[in-house]
Amino acid sequence: MTDLNRHYQNNFGEQYAKSLPQLGDALVEVLQFFGCDQLYGVGGDFAANLIGALTPGITLSPSSNEMHAGFNACGHAEINGIGAALTTYTVGSLPCTSAAALAITEKLPVIFISGAPGESEISNHTIHHTVASSSTWRANYDCALESFRALGMKAERLQGSRSAGQPNMAAERFFQLVTHAYLNKEPVFIEIPRDLVAQKTQAITLPENLTQLNCNNFVLQGEALIANHILEKLNAAKNPLVFIGENVKLNKQLRSQLMEFCHKYNIPYATTWLAKGLFDEFDPLSLGTYNGVFSLPENRHYIEHQADYIIEVDTSIHAQDTNSAFNTGTHQIDSFENKTTIKGTVQNQQEIINIFTNLLTANIKKFDIKLPAKAIKEFDESAKFDFHNLSAVLNNIQSKTDESFVYIPEIGNSYFASYGLITKQADIGRSWVTNPWYAAMGTSLPYARSICKEIKKQGSDDVAVLITGDGGFHFQLNELIHLQKDQSNLIIIYMRNDIYHLGKSGEGEIYHCSTPDFDVIKLVSAYGGRGYHCETVGEFTQTFEQAVNGNKGITLIEVPADTDPKYQCHEIKMLNLYIQAKNGVPAAMEQWQQIKR
Repeated sequence: MTDLNRHYQNNFGEQYAKSLPQLGDALVEVLQFFGCDQLYGVGGDFAANLIGALTPGITLSPSSNEMHAGFNACGHAEINGIGAALTTYTVGSLPCTSAAALAITEKLPVIFISGAPGESEISNHTIHHTVASSSTWRANYDCALESFRALGMKAERLQGSRSAGQPNMAAERFFQLVTHAYLNKEPVFIEIPRDLVAQKTQAITLPENLTQLNCNNFVLQGEALIANHILEKLNAAKNPLVFIGENVKLNKQLRSQLMEFCHKYNIPYATTWLAKGLFDEFDPLSLGTYNGVFSLPENRHYIEHQADYIIEVDTSIHAQDTNSAFNTGTHQIDSFENKTTIKGTVQNQQEIINIFTNLLTANIKKFDIKLPAKAIKEFDESAKFDFHNLSAVLNNIQSKTDESFVYIPEIGNSYFASYGLITKQADIGRSWVTNPWYAAMGTSLPYARSICKEIKKQGSDDVAVLITGDGGFHFQLNELIHLQKDQSNLIIIYMRNDIYHLGKSGEGEIYHCSTPDFDVIKLVSAYGGRGYHCETVGEFTQTFEQAVNGNKGITLIEVPADTDPKYQCHEIKMLNLYIQAKNGVPAAMEQWQQIKR
């Protein structure tokens, strides 16, 4: 019996001392309660005890590096509502700060867990992995904690017993931190001293289910009054619109309620750019995504020329440039006068749920609105395939296919081109998953890995489709080894021009991300995949459909991407023109003014 256990027994009795769980077991119980049965990470000495304690109850999946472990966890949170990464002290946890910044920006509950030196090891001496300059006399054990706190997130180190005979509260504190992340949709960073993992901790009784976590004793008053106001506005309208924001992303109840509302009263809906992929864009009521002049003309027409009343639901509390056409002044919903804007201001957006609960039982007429059918183009098979028709060709294939494509675009031209995609409702709940605030590059392969795991877990027919340029691909291709190990099924559309094209402002070497001598098809074959080179619409369509219908594992389709403006999609053309206008190019300034007018 350890000295600590003897103290607990002497103070509270033998039966109580025997009832105390080890901290490692309590961590597993808490993570399982939140549905977090999967952790991504990289092993290390300070995390070894954690790995041993978590393994029986939690699946630990290795990542190619710690930053990717964080990105894997972010992708997992996008689909499952919570994610977790496990690393070792400082050398492992500090590379996760990029993923933590992404989780903050995208409002993702990600639990960053790091092993740490044991409490018995803390002294005036630095130990390995401690960040310390040879010019300082101070041993700083808190560099990782301070770094994560600097990002604006909760960061704590669990603590052991401070009083003889009184068990530590490390398990309870771990539960509180994970609860904070889950309810507030934000990440937390938790260091766990390695000598605490096997120590006894005070037992806690968990709630019966997750819904009991939302037990505020107050509810903001006035939802019924807001619902009555919306009811009056709707009864006076002819062509209403529901405009849905990105903050509904992780709230399945609210998402379901909004679709029920729109279909019950036949009201068209659109989403912000950052909320793409949440709903079925093949739905006759869907107007896709809206972002001013960046939006497709067929989607803009109803919004800008027909809608006479707009219900804006849970858009960001502050303006974001990607979400409002880069502050171009063309996002007409921002200045639309006859509008009711509802922002979620309490946990789980309960006040919005209450408003729509009232509206779903209200006496609202069913509107006689019929939107034009989705424009699905046919193509000459000999035509060049490039960014200018990528979305339209994929839309054509998707319209004829039962399976839903889950798109994972990488930041760059691929990201902006993906806004022309018409997405189906996927079994896993999301059909377009990226970091649309582009808080970090190099996330698409780690995201794809998490998505492929979820598709396999659900036994779904969803098809994961990653769209990337060569620059973004080189950021992260080491993650392919884990896609191979996982036996994931993934289609990669590899748009190749050997440069960082988006935002390119010169011909300097710094823009060249690859070389024509690089053979990506040989590379993907080394990871057990198949590679194809396609230049025409016909070649691409045949290869892509073959991958959907039969190929398993990794399929990479290499497409030469031309930098000539005629081969750029609408969104990329608009972005480049806007940037040139902002940089003072006279011709671009004039053209931009004409577009705004």
